[in-house]
Amino acid sequence: MMIRFLSQLGSLNRVVLYFIFLGAILSGLTSQAQTPEAEKNFQVCKACHNIDGPKLIGPSLAGVTERRTTEWLIKFIRNSQEVIQSGDPIAVQLFEENNKIPMPANPLTDEQILDILAYINNGGKVAAEFAQAAPTDEQLTQKQTMLDEMAAQQAERETRLQDLERDANRNFGTTFILTLIILIVVIFDLLVTRVIKARFVHTVLILVSLFIIGEIMYKEAAMLGRQQYYQPDQPVWFSHKVHAEQNKIDCKYCHTSVEKSKSAGIPGTHVCMNCHNVVKSGKITGTEEIAKVTQSWETGTPIEWIRIHNLPDHVYFNHAQHVNAGKLDCKECHGDVQKMDVVMQVNDLSMGWCLECHRKTEVQFASNSFYKTYEKLHEQFKNGEIKRVTADMVGGDNCMKCHY
Repeated sequence: MMIRFLSQLGSLNRVVLYFIFLGAILSGLTSQAQTPEAEKNFQVCKACHNIDGPKLIGPSLAGVTERRTTEWLIKFIRNSQEVIQSGDPIAVQLFEENNKIPMPANPLTDEQILDILAYINNGGKVAAEFAQAAPTDEQLTQKQTMLDEMAAQQAERETRLQDLERDANRNFGTTFILTLIILIVVIFDLLVTRVIKARFVHTVLILVSLFIIGEIMYKEAAMLGRQQYYQPDQPVWFSHKVHAEQNKIDCKYCHTSVEKSKSAGIPGTHVCMNCHNVVKSGKITGTEEIAKVTQSWETGTPIEWIRIHNLPDHVYFNHAQHVNAGKLDCKECHGDVQKMDVVMQVNDLSMGWCLECHRKTEVQFASNSFYKTYEKLHEQFKNGEIKRVTADMVGGDNCMKCHY
């Protein structure tokens, strides 16, 4: 089943099981089996969903057995697209709310679906009468290998999609020039040469050309000051994948000011030499790239690293507030940098993107001294009037916070 699932997953761009709401088989579920087969079948779901915990690729599944009827859920889990195409309002709403990402059909029997849902309802545990001995080290290794392969495939799909979007953006200039040439030729023919006799052809071509040019101008104007997918070549070939993922070097070892300054800081050559005074050759680059670092150290000439993530001059952003007070992980804004050989700006860092993040990101409010002055919110939180505090509730949507 896993192989079949992965083949389906690979045939779709960014197909993730966002729907796996494995939805609600409700009452009576506690009496179902929760067998080892359910645990095995749930591994497909587990790649994208927690049962009770933070959202992964898709939503957490705790409590799904209280949301829909059994009949509806069985149909939806088995073939969600069929239910959506039938016009079912709930299915259509779920599909639209989750970016219209399709969920592959699951050829499961009613009993298997009920068993999976019982497993979810039981907190991800097999019923006691079916409990098995703890897995061996070999089984754990095989399971981890399988999960690592799935994660690698997901990362590859994400990278491929980003490359396609980046290339599409780069083609805007060529499309604009070609469309402008067509527009000029058509107008010239309409007024001078008159090779095309049918006037409606001129009209159609002119309107289409104006529409395309207007669309590109609008998109380019909206992207002023933004540089999504910017990926410059650096003076020294430096791989975050080698340093951060393979060698497990913490981001803050090089970016030392990220917790206490507006800027995360670009490491000086002396930081590189802490290791490269001993490590003189890399498995990928040999000695050539590390020699540039050594030369910089010996001559006292700084390496002119190219900044990748830039914001317009009228925008204020403070790393310390987000990392130290907000407790955000670097990848929230910068993407999965530890898997990048050459760093690229993944998000557009637009105002809309920031505001959307502020509206959905829950701050660590109750035990965070940074927010101790928000007495009213603390009182509401303590009294149970509010269950969570998001960044926009503590000034994250205030214009003066970023544009003072």
